[in-house]
This record gives sequence, C-alpha cells and structure tokens, in this order.
Amino acid sequence: MRVVTLLPSATEIVYALGVEPVGVSHECDYPPAARERPSVNRSRVDPEAASAEINEQVAAAEEGDGVYAVDREALAELDPDLVVTQGVCDVCAVDHVLVAEAVAELGLDAEVLTLDVHSLDDLFESIHRVGSAIGRDERASALVADLRERVAAVEATAARAETRPRVAVLDWLDPVMVAGHWIPEMVATAGGRYGLEDAGAHSRPREWEAVREYDPEVLVAAPCGFDVAQTRENLADLTERPGFDDLTAVREGRTYVVDGHHYVNRSGPRLVDTLEFLAALVHPELFDSPPRDAVVDLGAVRA
Repeated sequence: MRVVTLLPSATEIVYALGVEPVGVSHECDYPPAARERPSVNRSRVDPEAASAEINEQVAAAEEGDGVYAVDREALAELDPDLVVTQGVCDVCAVDHVLVAEAVAELGLDAEVLTLDVHSLDDLFESIHRVGSAIGRDERASALVADLRERVAAVEATAARAETRPRVAVLDWLDPVMVAGHWIPEMVATAGGRYGLEDAGAHSRPREWEAVREYDPEVLVAAPCGFDVAQTRENLADLTERPGFDDLTAVREGRTYVVDGHHYVNRSGPRLVDTLEFLAALVHPELFDSPPRDAVVDLGAVRA
C-alpha cells in the first residue's frame, strides 16, 4: 500500500506498524528514515524565527492562504492509496480539508484518514484506525497493549506519591500558551495537579498574571515545534517576565525545558515517553531521570 503521512505523529505510527510511507510532511523527521522521504507540503512560516515573530507569521498566514500548502504535483506523482492527515490544529500540520480538496481535484483514488487526538485514548484509537487502514491490525493491537501497559505502570507508581504538586506546561512562550489536549490528563496520571487547563481542551494563550497566580511548583517549557536548543534560544521570552524568579518552581529549582517538537506536542507513540518524562519531573523520588537530550534543567541553562 502506498501511504502518504502529512504530520509527524502519523509518520511515527505508520513506521511503528511496519510500513514505510512513500511521502511525508516537511516536518517528519522520526524515525530518521523519514527524513529521506519526499515532502508533500510546505510551510509559509519560518520555523527558525523567534517565538513572537512566528506568532505574527502564523496570524498573517491564517488571514491569507493558510499556514501550509499542499504540493499537488508531488502528491499526484506519488499516487497514494491512503493519505493520513489531522483535524487537531491548523497551525500544527496541514488541515484535512485542504488535503481532501487536493485529492478530489487531482482525481486520486486515495482514502483520506483524519486523526483527531486530544487524549491518550484518542492516540490508541488512532493507532488502531491506521492499523486497520494499512492492514496491520494485529501489530496495532500489540503496540497499543504495550503503550497501555507503560501508562498503567506510571499511574501505579505515581499513586504512591505523598504529594501532588501544581504543574504548568507551556507550549508557547510569546505569547504564553498553556498546553491542553493530552497534557492535563498526562500530568494527572504522573501524579501532579494541572489547574490552568482542562483535559482535552485546546492549548490557548493565557495572561502571564494567571500563571503567576497559579504559582506552579513544577514548570515545563516545551514550545510547539521547538527542540531543546531552539527553546533555549528563546528562553528570555519566559525568564524575563515580571515575577518569574518569584515562582515557587523557580525558587525550588524545578523548572525544565522539554523537547516539545519530538515529544510534548507530537501525538504519536512517543507521547508515552513524554508521560514517563513528566512523571520523573513531578516525582523524581519515584521515577528514573529522563534522558538529557530530551529534558534539561532550566536553571542550569540560565546559570
């Protein structure tokens, strides 16, 4: 089967089920073999710009032709049987409506499968749906069973904790945005409290004063699309805000940078890795430390 995946999480799912896509999105970079696949879309936003500048470019693109464009010539040449896209966020990846229009106008005999993940259960259901679409049902069931077992292990260990610290995860720094979707659920599973957003809700901008009033005991900076290095380059957007040094998380040395691009904001199988990372940050007395290439101490970065 010829499969095109238009978001990184779908690419990871397809590879995990033993199928190599014939085309991917411009952001698909895991597993490493995905980087060698032809890209079927492009972004109208410079991903290397500063936080505030990217925010402005996104706003301008949304008022125009959109953040992403489908490379119709490339899509037609690949002639896929299945195109996997998403309906979660117009900023995160090419929207399913644009994909469906391109497939129809090109006259392709391709199914368009739209993933809409807002929770861990949504992720597991998406894996099953992709597995069914590509004829890998058994492998999908095995993968989901393994992921569920790891989630249950985190939950059981976190249940032994004596405290449930207040946690804030920021998936943009300028403006400040509080992570929603699967993050509130994952923080609760990891043994923390998440008082700034409801489980399943979209990530949205918040006034910095609201974060200060909440006063997180654990603070995670994980901007969408930024790896650790790019987040470090933009940390002043967060650390120079009034009252930052007065936050309990800062005073107690519990502030962290997490790779948002590969983990926190990518709704693929590695969301369970993210859960394990969060558990280690929320309850370091119960969990092993996360890998340093994915998580770094924000205080050490500032020093």
